[in-house]
Amino acid sequence: MPLAHPLGEQSEREAAGLSVVLDTFAGRVHVEWEPAAPVTALGHLPFFVEFLKQGGLFDNWVAACPLHYTSPNAPKKRDVLGTMVLSILAGHWRYAHITAVRGDGVNPGLLGMERVVSEDAVRRALKKMPETDAEVWLRRHLDETTLPLLGVPWILDVDATVKPLFGHQEGAVVGYNPHKPGRPSHTLHTYWVAGLRLVLDVEVKAGNEHASAHSAPALWGLLDRLGRDRWPWLLRGDADFGTERIMSRAEQEGMPYLFKLRSTRNVKRLIEKAMGEADWTAAGQGWQGKASTLRLQGWSRHRRVVILRRRLPREVLVTDRPGGSAPQLALSFAEVTEDSAVYEYAVLVTTLDLEVLSVAQLYRDRADAENGFDETKNQWGWGGFTTHDLQRCRVMARCVGLVYNWWSLFGRLADPDRRLEAITSRPLLLHGVARRTRHAGQTTLIITSAHGSAGKAQAALTRIAAFFAELRSTAEQLTTEQRWYRILSQALVRYLNGSPLRPPPRLVPT
Repeated sequence: MPLAHPLGEQSEREAAGLSVVLDTFAGRVHVEWEPAAPVTALGHLPFFVEFLKQGGLFDNWVAACPLHYTSPNAPKKRDVLGTMVLSILAGHWRYAHITAVRGDGVNPGLLGMERVVSEDAVRRALKKMPETDAEVWLRRHLDETTLPLLGVPWILDVDATVKPLFGHQEGAVVGYNPHKPGRPSHTLHTYWVAGLRLVLDVEVKAGNEHASAHSAPALWGLLDRLGRDRWPWLLRGDADFGTERIMSRAEQEGMPYLFKLRSTRNVKRLIEKAMGEADWTAAGQGWQGKASTLRLQGWSRHRRVVILRRRLPREVLVTDRPGGSAPQLALSFAEVTEDSAVYEYAVLVTTLDLEVLSVAQLYRDRADAENGFDETKNQWGWGGFTTHDLQRCRVMARCVGLVYNWWSLFGRLADPDRRLEAITSRPLLLHGVARRTRHAGQTTLIITSAHGSAGKAQAALTRIAAFFAELRSTAEQLTTEQRWYRILSQALVRYLNGSPLRPPPRLVPT
């Protein structure tokens, strides 16, 4: 409880609106406001700030930003970008939410900022960036977080997700939208490092540009940018990517692939033929499978397919939604007799020469990419930060993806054994009330966490601080790139099986 004040002073504070008295179940409580106090609700953020500084991430990102002002009254570039980082980290998805971090009296200064700018300043700054320059800038820094990790075998997951819109935005057209049929939307085409759940790149397109044909140019451009020595050992996607255009290009480039096929008429014929055969093998998790070959109409060649089936329980619920202005969901129960069986099935197309069990498990592992979409849309900002023009939506989507990558790698430092989603890691590793004090030239942050696992968070963050302290002791002998590789090696020690990452040697001119 706040300290009691003399009656006269208390009356003055009440008159000024800085003190009130509340009647609670615990008795009367005196509440006081202290607007100028240097406090923050993101009390653990200083540990993340050191992560950004030691890795050279934030400084390099700000320095390379193609944002240029001519007015002497314009905000500083560092203040604009720092405001965006604070807002994204706090879990915001609308520009209006930026107001919630404008009263932070601790973290902006730790990021080297002078102030937190307004939401309008952020929107105007994004509009001032030339779109091509902003794309090159953000792709370069997305590459810096992922390229060092692509020296080991990895899988590239490709997919598109729908972002429903509720205004009059550029590209807001009706397309494929299973959850909100008829609702205009944007489509986010995303390219992931599977397993690590790191974003390689993201493109925002109109709602009717959801097919793989609209992903293909950026996909092959991404692979060209990576270079063949960093190519994935497998390209993986859903039924949208099981098309002749994607598969023939992958075969031409020598890129192994694994896609799902749509249930077309000829695919169903293949399943009907296979169901009467007896050479089904176990495919894991209750599935059975068998390999075959198939050439659909429009395909240039026969391709290897893996047919999967899984028997459903006898109690089967069938849903039907008839047409009409106000369709109602109809439910019915299908009766399955003792001597009959009901199966669900899937057909995969691949160039992999692996047994059925391995192919089936590889595609089941793709579900992790769907978890990434759910996280970035619902826990980060991909479901929001919408403006009337597509250019700013594209810039902000890549900014969210970059901060998401930074936080994901920081979370690995805290827990190398598993990846923490934001719904878990933010309350644990970010939220906590911190108050700044200064005495004898020394700045101290006093942190209080209300989390039930506050001790676990303190232990993890203390361990991170010890790692950075050791890194600082050798910082003078290391370049920024070398420090970043050491941070990645520590964060992904399990993924790399303990092998440290080594930066490529620099060519010295003779």
